Amino acid sequence: MKSTLLLLAGILLSNYAFSGGNPESFENLNSESNYQSTSDAQVNNLDYSTYDPWEKFNRKIFAFNDAIDTYAFKPLAKGYQFVTPDPLEDGFSRVFSNLGELVTIANDLLQGKFKQATNDTGRFLINTTVGLGGFFDVADNLGLEKNEGEDFGQTLGFYGVGDGPFVMLPIFGPSSVRDAPSRIVDQLLNPINEIDDIPARNALYGTDGLVTRADLLKAEELFKGDKYAFYRDIYLQRRQYLVDDGKVEDDF
Repeated sequence: MKSTLLLLAGILLSNYAFSGGNPESFENLNSESNYQSTSDAQVNNLDYSTYDPWEKFNRKIFAFNDAIDTYAFKPLAKGYQFVTPDPLEDGFSRVFSNLGELVTIANDLLQGKFKQATNDTGRFLINTTVGLGGFFDVADNLGLEKNEGEDFGQTLGFYGVGDGPFVMLPIFGPSSVRDAPSRIVDQLLNPINEIDDIPARNALYGTDGLVTRADLLKAEELFKGDKYAFYRDIYLQRRQYLVDDGKVEDDF
């Protein structure tokens, strides 16, 4: 029972918070922004960057997820952050980030980004060995910088597959018609899945989610206005930013 709860905690915490992003990225948002629900004009223009045809249903799912997070996982994350010294907290965060490099490397190769794949492979090998499983980011000090990360949803976007309408998944949180099934592919590449001991595997998933949720506590200070719309818009904007490799179109 305990391992099952840890697994569910890990799934919710690591995916409900904005997928495909870095918690630090949200600190750069304009804290004065007001996020409103999808307008009729946006629907009529079929702008899939904000188009939310299932908004009514999505909001119900969001309310369910938000209630679980508010009364269970957020307090748990605060407790973890309170009792864990900052150096240990940062180290644990780097360990799980290092495991994620394998997903990034696979999608680097699928997108033909061989130079980036070489960099990320070097990071993984150095940090896993010299960096004690990624607890220390030794590779960064050697000039192998961490990039934004790649996943299968970004790979599909790289080859022109549109994200489609926004969808709020139960437990898994914000996603899109393109990204939701893509998570299955990425999950198969997660090295935690290779652990045969089920309680140990579930404990790692739970710990990963707890660390991710704690990392996002500070970013939540930026939340204002319509919380659902905030999650939706930031998720979609962040995903587009990642698919475009950080390229920003100039409207002028």
